[in-house]
Amino acid sequence: MENTKKINKNSKIAVLCGGLSNEREVSLRSGKNVYKALIELGYKDTTLIDVNRNIASVLKEEKIEYAINVLHGRYGEDGCIQGVLEFLNIPYSGCNVKSSAICMDKIMTKKVLSTVDVNLIKSVNVTKDDYKTKVKELNYPIIIKPANEGSSIGMTKVNSENELDCAMDEALKCDKEILIEEYLEGTSATVGVLEREKDGKIETFATPILAFKTKTEWYDYEAKYTKGLTEFILPANFDENLTKKIQQMAITAHKSCSCKGVSRVDFLVHNNIPYILEINTNPGMTDTSDLPAQAQAMGINYNELVDIILKTADIK
Repeated sequence: MENTKKINKNSKIAVLCGGLSNEREVSLRSGKNVYKALIELGYKDTTLIDVNRNIASVLKEEKIEYAINVLHGRYGEDGCIQGVLEFLNIPYSGCNVKSSAICMDKIMTKKVLSTVDVNLIKSVNVTKDDYKTKVKELNYPIIIKPANEGSSIGMTKVNSENELDCAMDEALKCDKEILIEEYLEGTSATVGVLEREKDGKIETFATPILAFKTKTEWYDYEAKYTKGLTEFILPANFDENLTKKIQQMAITAHKSCSCKGVSRVDFLVHNNIPYILEINTNPGMTDTSDLPAQAQAMGINYNELVDIILKTADIK
């Protein structure tokens, strides 16, 4: 998409949030925070839009010049809204159609990442018809994940074959394709990757690593979005070599999947080996979200982070 304009304080900006996915409520919380930040930053002609199926008409009626995408899950992170914005010639923040579609699909993400030098947990891709056969390739416990879902929705830890059918039923409510991974004990961690224009060039950099311990058995939806259920360790207490390895692996994953502007790469560190779990192309921006905390740890406050993300629309 060709764009000769540059964002300025008089630009007509839409904050796109809410939407139609299972992550709607989280997106609304992110959107309200981002909208408030933009107003405080001086982008006075900013509109908060709860996205529905009439979004193309709304964007045209509002004469939107730029969009900052704060939608999570289906239609917001999978390339759909990005395609609408491309069609309307509206520059937007974050990842494009291609990278959004790849990273929303956990199975496709692992296929792409298997071609580069990163570590991946042993897994199988299944449907309702073949899971009982394919799962035999793995050792219990396992984690069952809908291929195209976020925020741990539809995910279940399965400790034995007796629990398998029930967990699959839950996952199949969200998607027809399911990813099953072996469950590894270890430290959950996440790294933000950001891009910004500096001295006429695009700079790609990783945030400090955030590690976390949860009061739940694993990092599920409840732990992610309930204050007090997760202890955050920022920066993570990994040694210098492991820290650099994780950050470089995050940047490699970001670039390999054609991500643009911003992403967040999730890891599981087992026996001092970092394994990539997934890539989030539209990280949460709520009060409890990881990316704002990571940015703060490197001296970038919430409003400054929003400004960086908004301006990724100019570096497509």
